[in-house]
Amino acid sequence: MSACLLGKRVRYDGGSLSVNDQVVARWMSEGRVVSVCPEVEAGMSIPRKPAEILASSGEDVLEGGVDVIEKGGNIVTDNFIEGASIALGLCRKFNIKVAVLAEFSPSCGSSAVYDGSFSGVKNPGMGVTAALLRKNGVQVFSQYEIVEAEKAVHSTNG
Repeated sequence: MSACLLGKRVRYDGGSLSVNDQVVARWMSEGRVVSVCPEVEAGMSIPRKPAEILASSGEDVLEGGVDVIEKGGNIVTDNFIEGASIALGLCRKFNIKVAVLAEFSPSCGSSAVYDGSFSGVKNPGMGVTAALLRKNGVQVFSQYEIVEAEKAVHSTNG
């Protein structure tokens, strides 16, 4: 699960996106949650400049044709790919089949990400971590899909 959704202050702006949900609380009490912030795991700072995928999505970043850029133009693609790889490693280590990740993030977005213009415009698609996890058989949900994630956990025992 995205660390920011668990109240950890790891977002680019030093904030969190805490999810107050009974299902998540139960998962926590059952020891079913592994927390990760791919960007922080890859060595990026808190706070850090906002980053967006340039006019595309995480699938294209993984294929090598598109970059993740910080506001101001610094290319941080390698950090995002490294963070995604670390998250995938955790899924493999703990046999995780279901992930709940922060929507719209260039790492964790599962249905849409910001378009690289830093103007609040979103494109359909996934972030780099969400794309890598899905490519490797992990079901990815956003914080708005906890009920669906809970059903997936029961159907996969993940």
